[in-house]
Amino acid sequence: MGRPGPQAQGRARKRSFSADYKLAILAEYEAATTPGAKGAILRREQLYAAHIAVWRRARDAGALAELSRPIGRPPADARDTELAELRAKNGRLEKELAKARLVIDVQGKLHALLATLSRSAPSDVGVPTFSQKQNG
Repeated sequence: MGRPGPQAQGRARKRSFSADYKLAILAEYEAATTPGAKGAILRREQLYAAHIAVWRRARDAGALAELSRPIGRPPADARDTELAELRAKNGRLEKELAKARLVIDVQGKLHALLATLSRSAPSDVGVPTFSQKQNG
């Protein structure tokens, strides 16, 4: 009886390759000129010549160029982002300024009210002055 072979690790998964990877391998494969260099690339990357043939047809049809573009919306322009941040900051500062102006207005009215009350109230009734506190 022989030794048992390696156990299967489950079902093999189908490999998928990005468009950038395919284009890079195609460029390297087509640039290989020395004898055996193309086979070495295929062995190193664990690919078959059929992969290269299919990828080459897709590239020539323009499919790989479309796939290599990043998906999703393009990143926002830095100037637009900065403009939005500055507008938000401007709005916050305008609210803060309005609040400060309201506080100043209330303080001014309170000062005027206290000045009016101090003029209309009798000056010596029930409120000791500083000199009265020291003597008393």
